[in-house]
Amino acid sequence: MTEEATMRSFLRSRVGSTVRRGLRSRVVAALAAPHGVDRYLEHLNPMWTVHEVRARVVDVQHRTARSVTIRLRPNGTWNGFRAGQYVRFGVDVNGVLMQRFFSPASSAHDTAEVEITVASNPAGTVSSYLRENARPGTVMTMSQARGVFSLPERRPQRLLLISGGSGITPVMSMLRTLCHENHAGRITFLHYAKSAREVVYGDELRELSRRYPNVEVHKVFPARERGGDLHGPFGIGHLLEAAPDFRTSPTYLCSGSRLRQAVRDLWAQQGIDDLLHTELFALDAACPASRNAGQVAIDQGVVRLSRSAVAVPAREGTLLDHAEAAGAKPRYGCRMGICHTCTTRKISGSVGNLLTGAVSDGQDENIQLCVSVPHGDVLLDM
Repeated sequence: MTEEATMRSFLRSRVGSTVRRGLRSRVVAALAAPHGVDRYLEHLNPMWTVHEVRARVVDVQHRTARSVTIRLRPNGTWNGFRAGQYVRFGVDVNGVLMQRFFSPASSAHDTAEVEITVASNPAGTVSSYLRENARPGTVMTMSQARGVFSLPERRPQRLLLISGGSGITPVMSMLRTLCHENHAGRITFLHYAKSAREVVYGDELRELSRRYPNVEVHKVFPARERGGDLHGPFGIGHLLEAAPDFRTSPTYLCSGSRLRQAVRDLWAQQGIDDLLHTELFALDAACPASRNAGQVAIDQGVVRLSRSAVAVPAREGTLLDHAEAAGAKPRYGCRMGICHTCTTRKISGSVGNLLTGAVSDGQDENIQLCVSVPHGDVLLDM
């Protein structure tokens, strides 16, 4: 048994539970202030915590040229997840803790390990770092799972799953979970990708459809490339061929903005909006936070911090990411535009809001760093 497994087993025992309650007490919290007890425990072992979730990387695979699939083993503070939910992961990038949201792709019944697949973007700090540097033994932080994008407790007898690109992960988790349960209901899975080389779970999807008669997988490529089951952009023709009863099937979708909008429009035209479930968990290209997110472009420019005179080139990512890359440590909470903890004064410059798609170029106005991206030069009061 590994050291982490031994510690996890101990903390879940009767004695371990008593120890954990003691470490969580107000007295211990007061003695450990202002850093908290976890800051002291991590000096003994980075996996030892009583509040925060930590996970050690146990396996790394590069299944496509642009992605990295990482399996992690969380410590005893992890409460598990429901298939489709998301988790905030943190990784130390050159001394700066950077956090991103990813949906586990593993079965919800796999309680010992969690799998994520990250699509690497050359301009993305975290995705590029993980693609090049993730190794077994690396320790990452995790939040508890969140989100309402998940399978209902009463499993539907007919289900349609649609994904595009790296948006495959939450619906892959749904499929794996249902197969794990030997769910007998019919499942149709449509995955849209640029080519066969871009399908992260291609071999497994083929194997699951072979092993489970109720699972039907259709890979869709833009051109008539070998290996595709359907071709061209999403349209009702694909549904009539692969899922003719889509009008009565609960549908779960995670994809980029273009496919997501096309599906939403068609479901609205058919008057079946209530059957469509989409995710709103992250401000990224895989599952944008709003219909307008794809309209916000990041232009060339420089983000400057007025108090330190530090400047960083404008690139992919929010202004919160830019500030952290510049060495600042702004306050933040949700990183999703909900809590407003990261609200900061913008002295000058133009920014786009990822939630609304609106562009603002006023001076001396408050903005939320976590949902704002730079449009050219931006000066922040920090």
